[in-house]
Amino acid sequence: MDIVNSALDDYLLAHCTPADDLLRDLVEETHALEPGTTMQITHDEGEFLTMLVQLTRATTAVEVGVFTGYSSICIARGLPADGRLIACDVSEEWTAVARRYWQRAGLTDRIDLRLAPAAETLRALPQEPGVDFAFIDADKAGYPTYYEELVPRLRPGGLLVLDNVLRAGRVVDPAAQDEADVAIRRINDTITADDRMQSVMLPLRDGVTLARKRA
Repeated sequence: MDIVNSALDDYLLAHCTPADDLLRDLVEETHALEPGTTMQITHDEGEFLTMLVQLTRATTAVEVGVFTGYSSICIARGLPADGRLIACDVSEEWTAVARRYWQRAGLTDRIDLRLAPAAETLRALPQEPGVDFAFIDADKAGYPTYYEELVPRLRPGGLLVLDNVLRAGRVVDPAAQDEADVAIRRINDTITADDRMQSVMLPLRDGVTLARKRA
């Protein structure tokens, strides 16, 4: 979705830290496997994730929705050497690609892949607030569940990032009433009204919400 002049797209990408060969190769392979895919985050969003992880000084992170591993690499690169990313997905096919690139990136010791429904994985995590950073970019109907499972597990000051919160503009279209649209509107309203969280929605790509747990 073009919130600003679409001609600025290349300019935006040209004015952040450039992707390295590994990330460029991953993009190329992913697009060859799934032509025209929109499931992979863009490079500027990936750099944004890395920076957020670094700024929050996260050591324990959770990702819901791996796909071929681009966002996992960006998050894991922001962690310290002894940090850990719990990566949740259900696809053996797509995460097989991710595993190869994690190994090539030297990040396999930081990424713990859990192949199971994400709600089950999250519910099995310790109840105490030990998660520093979390990123949700998976099935949209599951966002409310993932949010409610993650917020109690976030440490005070921990950051939760949700992708695709604008649904290509469908969040403001009354005619858009499929399950995903309804779920995203619900979670957007929930976060805004949640006294546990401080939040801001950014017009980055398809919309990104940052929700910080209050102390």
